[in-house]
Amino acid sequence: MVKSTSNPFVTILVPCRNEVRYIDGCLLSILMNTYDKNLLEVLVIDGVSDDGTRKEIERIAAEHPSVRLVDNPKQTTPAALNVGIQQAKGDVLIRMDAHATYPSDYISKLIDWQRKTGADNVGGIRIAVAADRTSMATAIACGVSHPFGVGTSNYQVGLTTPKWVDTVWGGCFKKELFQTLGLFDEHFVRNQDDEFNHRLIAQGGRVLLVPDVQAFYVARNSLLKLWRMYYQYGYFKPLTVHKLGKVMTMRQLVPAAMVMVGTLSLALASWFSKSLFLFLGLSSIYLIASLALGIQIGMKKGWRCGLWMPVVFPTIHLSYGIGFLQGALTFWFLPRQGDVDMAATPLSR
Repeated sequence: MVKSTSNPFVTILVPCRNEVRYIDGCLLSILMNTYDKNLLEVLVIDGVSDDGTRKEIERIAAEHPSVRLVDNPKQTTPAALNVGIQQAKGDVLIRMDAHATYPSDYISKLIDWQRKTGADNVGGIRIAVAADRTSMATAIACGVSHPFGVGTSNYQVGLTTPKWVDTVWGGCFKKELFQTLGLFDEHFVRNQDDEFNHRLIAQGGRVLLVPDVQAFYVARNSLLKLWRMYYQYGYFKPLTVHKLGKVMTMRQLVPAAMVMVGTLSLALASWFSKSLFLFLGLSSIYLIASLALGIQIGMKKGWRCGLWMPVVFPTIHLSYGIGFLQGALTFWFLPRQGDVDMAATPLSR
């Protein structure tokens, strides 16, 4: 098969809801990309925002004909993506997060990598940046991009050479792929990309992560928002496991195992003294590791940031672990397995 050397028409899909603080920066960075504007459309699929986001999108769309506001009455991310896919004119679709900004070569590099490798989905590195200048915000950005915080998630912690992986953040797809595999599963309010990429790989497709394509993702600016986000990541992960019939990576189980072992050892301490020693021992090891990394990070980012790390790391791990265990109860063990009202599930903002 001869690969085309001409640039394809590209549709950018930007799901959003209540992103008034970030939508301008996101869209302007997309519009500043060097990719041919005659071969580009930007669909901003809004989930009934009520914070002024829609007015900002309409203002930008009035100045830039390539930008179009699309309604998403279901309000969830997979529903937004499906609406966008169905309305897209492009031969290639690129998903972009409204909570991020993109360098001027972002689109061109994804297209080039897809063309020269034949990958079915191509993604790049997500670099977390602080939402503001506070030490807490800086610490949160460090936590969600550190191996101790998120494990071996390459698109978050980075890599030096291209790698075939099981999933990527965002993604650059050929539209024809959705005609073969179907749309995103709307049960997956979170982790819908994991589920779709698994379907893709199961059908012989390939997912490529490349180091020279980078986006700047604005991390959450409070511990409560961080807790909500990672709780939801954990909560919906068992649904992914249930549908796929397997755990894609063992790192997904570590926070839940940590919460379960800690809870059981503390609960049994009244009857078995060794359980208390187990709890104290594991807690001490975790605390020492968090403090050591806090010192290491503090030397680079400032001592105030370092002091927050022993709080940020447990927030990530405990929220994800508790969410995973509750999700396992909901999706694995309740009588109507996986039958959840997704519209009633509030998403983090």
